[in-house]
Amino acid sequence: MGRLQGKKVVLGVSGGIAAYKALFLVRELRRHGAEVHVIMTEHATKLVTPLSFRELSGQPVTTTMWGEITHWNVEHIALANLADVFVLAPATANLIGKVANGIADDMLTTTVMATTAPVVVVPAMNTRMYENPFTQSNLQKLASAGYTVIEPESGDMACGTNGKGRFPAVETIVATIERVASQGLLRGKKVVVSAGGTREAIDPVRYLSNRSSGKMGYAVAAAAAWQGAEVVLVSATTSLPEVPGVRTVHVNSAREMKDAIDAEFDTADIVVKAAAVADYRPAKTASQKIKKQDEDMQIKLVRNPDILYELGQRKKQQILIGFAAETQNVLEYAKGKLIKKNLDMLVANNVAAPGAGFQTDTNIVTFVYRDGSHESLDIMTKDRVAEEIIKRAAELVSACKK
Repeated sequence: MGRLQGKKVVLGVSGGIAAYKALFLVRELRRHGAEVHVIMTEHATKLVTPLSFRELSGQPVTTTMWGEITHWNVEHIALANLADVFVLAPATANLIGKVANGIADDMLTTTVMATTAPVVVVPAMNTRMYENPFTQSNLQKLASAGYTVIEPESGDMACGTNGKGRFPAVETIVATIERVASQGLLRGKKVVVSAGGTREAIDPVRYLSNRSSGKMGYAVAAAAAWQGAEVVLVSATTSLPEVPGVRTVHVNSAREMKDAIDAEFDTADIVVKAAAVADYRPAKTASQKIKKQDEDMQIKLVRNPDILYELGQRKKQQILIGFAAETQNVLEYAKGKLIKKNLDMLVANNVAAPGAGFQTDTNIVTFVYRDGSHESLDIMTKDRVAEEIIKRAAELVSACKK
């Protein structure tokens, strides 16, 4: 089931060359479970036919205030009331200017003026038009009014130039819509997540590491963003795609990860340490590749900083959640780790169990709490586990306020 299941999205398409990309957006929104209703400006219909949007959305397409009524009541009010999320994509400079200054002279601008649903604005236009001070001022007005503005991408433009103003990736837009349409359990909160297995250099080509893929941490970051949080992902892997709407800080070693988390910790509300951090590192890192010798080689290891323990000693208002990947006595070790490191919650799993642990898309976890209680979950995808973790984190934040 998609995160937009049961949600109604009203999509306003204006007359930019990127209007054809809105077709892909409609398809992706429906794939995520949304019901999509499209309103097109007159200029948009010169670029893409309403029939195309009708076929992809499975709903009537509205192009004028004077046509046949396809929705109940006065149509622009009906569509305004229908929307769980209202999306303007692409939003031309003309459309942005009208909405920002309260001009309602066609079906699209009239409907968006009447809606009380959250509005997502997706600017797409020529670079100079986007950078024009009037456009920037209008975008600031919309942001100040509570509209969510997605920054356009940079690259080659239809007009033959190269710069900022391209229609963002559909995945980025959908992720933003999901976040806006969510329950918003963590809206206004900052969440810091770590992911992946750190790498401790032996020489320029070799390192010590572990089997962590980073999938669990990335899923937690995505789930936190979906619930409206500002998310910083400190990642020790580069093999996974970036999470839309999440600021990612890439690191290699445990010490680099510590520095990155320390820089964010004081302003964080929730910290989820899902990374598999190396306990030891080579005492010395060779500056050149170590050549094979006839005799055995020994590498002296020294302890890395215990990031989670140090955070537990520093924490004030933060909710601190750790992970324990064990192969035996899982619950016993997890409860000891939670107390020792002053955690609010610990996610424990037996990485030797089928369907759990590293390199898999599923996990089997037990949540352990400070009061000694624990909660075991059945096998589920890491995305679903992440959603459950974030729900518990939100509950812990709420409990701290009481």
